[in-house]
Amino acid sequence: MDQQQSIQRSSPNPAVFSVAPMLDWTDRHCRYFHRLISEKALLYTEMVTTGAIIHGDKARFLTFNAEEQPVAFQLGGSDPKALAICAQLIEQHGYAQINLNVGCPSDRVQNGMFGACLMAKPDLVAECVVAMQQACTIPVTVKTRIGINEMESYDEFKYFIDIVAESGCNTFIVHARKAWLQGLSPKENRDIPPLRYEFVYRLKQERPELDIILNGGLNDLTTAKAQLNHVDGVMLGRAVYHQPFLLAEVDRLFYGVERPAKSRHEIVEALLPYIQQQLAKGLRLNHISRHILGLFHGEKGAKLWRRHISENAHKPDADERVIQGNRV
Repeated sequence: MDQQQSIQRSSPNPAVFSVAPMLDWTDRHCRYFHRLISEKALLYTEMVTTGAIIHGDKARFLTFNAEEQPVAFQLGGSDPKALAICAQLIEQHGYAQINLNVGCPSDRVQNGMFGACLMAKPDLVAECVVAMQQACTIPVTVKTRIGINEMESYDEFKYFIDIVAESGCNTFIVHARKAWLQGLSPKENRDIPPLRYEFVYRLKQERPELDIILNGGLNDLTTAKAQLNHVDGVMLGRAVYHQPFLLAEVDRLFYGVERPAKSRHEIVEALLPYIQQQLAKGLRLNHISRHILGLFHGEKGAKLWRRHISENAHKPDADERVIQGNRV
């Protein structure tokens, strides 16, 4: 059986296409909106730290809309006990998966001893995975880079994966760039280190029993779909956030669903009851509307759509009419 046949057989897995966890962006309102466009894509929360969950407002961080499923919760931390406590809470709240962040390169994350710096401590990451797996029954996955700082070789990358895989983790989402933990900002770490897709392809070839999801540099569905010749799934981030209507073709291309996709206007109409519901709870319109600004990207009138919402949604009395009356 060739690689393409193997990938085709496993395609019902929700992770064949996922929307990346993005801080300050993929909150519950964003996910509800994205789910209106794609019924099948795996969605992710923003990264939340163990400390925020254990010591903070649990309802704020853990509550989500059932309509968003399947949703994976991305967790940041390096204390196995704390991660186990959080894993149990996450499962109790109904999430489909838990993902450990071993890829974020920001200074704040490093100071908290989680994110990409954990690539230097594969044994600790493995211990964390074991602790979470023992505390819950839902899948525990790891999102990582291909290396950090001077860690540049494929063998070093594979060594990290192998140590963590021995803990029982069988799904890895790999951002195919290494991260520089000093000297580059998080934004620069998304663009400057070169993409090394060949590392990820080779990993899948040498570890076929693992589910390998490719992340990084994927900006359109045609390019993303082609990666399924080499890996088990793809993850797109900013491209989907800025052009959310890309999701309209995901169910057909990646999951074999032949149901007609909703139009942009049908998506707006489907979102209006949710907006009304959330406004009734005291939410401000711009907390939802900021996520939909790119819906008409590339369409005539899209600039006026964005401007009207941006100029009006923040007003204290703004309601769904700001969206409803603003047609492209």
